[in-house]
Amino acid sequence: MLSPKRTKFRKQHRGRMRGVASKGNTIAFGQFALQAQDCGWVTARQIEASRRAMTRYIKRGGQIWIRIFPDKPVTMRPAETRMGSGKGNPEFWVAVVKPGRILFEMGGEDITEEIAKEAMRLAQYKLPVKTKFISVDKNLATSSKDKTNNKKQSQEEVKK
Repeated sequence: MLSPKRTKFRKQHRGRMRGVASKGNTIAFGQFALQAQDCGWVTARQIEASRRAMTRYIKRGGQIWIRIFPDKPVTMRPAETRMGSGKGNPEFWVAVVKPGRILFEMGGEDITEEIAKEAMRLAQYKLPVKTKFISVDKNLATSSKDKTNNKKQSQEEVKK
């Protein structure tokens, strides 16, 4: 399971989950991705369970990128202890997820959209946050090329 090798401080405050993701909200590595729709904590166990579900379905054919890392310790007190006597010990690690954050990416020559969609659906069931399947739009890449060509043509027309 994922956890940091070392941290500056052993214990952290719980914090608030407000706003939308400003970093990690675009597809960077693969062609298909799973994007969070609401905020929450995703534990290291949930990340590993999702990864295993996807890997099993694609039969190690493509490549999977995990875009979140559990770097926040969650502490717990033992059961039936009295109030006071400080904060509990770190029990597990979580990744704070905000709406728009890319959780997993998938790509490769063998991976079609149908395979990726089904693998991501299996991974969705293991996660505590609502998610959405997204893919890189090939029309978007071609439209940006068309725009540059149109600009060149308009500049040539101005010169004439």
